[in-house]
Amino acid sequence: MNENYCPSVARMFWVFLGAVFFVLLPMSVRAHGSVAIDDDKCKLFIGNYSMHFTGYQAKITEDDLLHAGRVPPTDGADRKEFCHDIPELGYTVVVLDAVDPELREIPLEVRIVRDTGDLSNLEAITVFHIPPKTYPAGTVTIRHTFDAPGKFVGIVRAGNGKQIPEARFPFTVARAPSPFARYIPFLAIILIGAALYWYSNRRYTAARRRKALSSRSVSDA
Repeated sequence: MNENYCPSVARMFWVFLGAVFFVLLPMSVRAHGSVAIDDDKCKLFIGNYSMHFTGYQAKITEDDLLHAGRVPPTDGADRKEFCHDIPELGYTVVVLDAVDPELREIPLEVRIVRDTGDLSNLEAITVFHIPPKTYPAGTVTIRHTFDAPGKFVGIVRAGNGKQIPEARFPFTVARAPSPFARYIPFLAIILIGAALYWYSNRRYTAARRRKALSSRSVSDA
């Protein structure tokens, strides 16, 4: 056997483990538009600025809370937390906390629009809007009740000049899971494993052939 074969197999083994880890890695910890995971926290990137992004959904609706004389909380109590796609319909709270101190002095505008594929006329597709204003405490709280599933785009703008940096991040609300989605990671693992097996077997066969030819040449000599 070729002496380089074993190290190659070892390298492919680690590549396979890395591929399996990536496939099984939850989608919520991968990049999603201008939102990404950093130090176990969701971050929203607005040009050179960034904000921590946290979303909550209550187990009861905003109307139920108000009817009971309670103000909807913002501390995440009795709520399901999310970072990207919103899992269910209903009252939703999204909290944006400025990471960069400069954002406390810059007007911030927040908008949620329906993702129609054409964002040229934002006013026509807007479902939630906070006009530009400064937030000395560095915290922007979005409260909205989603009453229908669908695709949306969140837009956060920072500044009021001619070139305003903004973050646009698509997300879905109450997306129905595909019945085949749960099998995709396992199918990917099988395909990756089969490809690595085919490649390693090919290398092993080639190594044996070279060794046989080398042995024959030595015996002939």
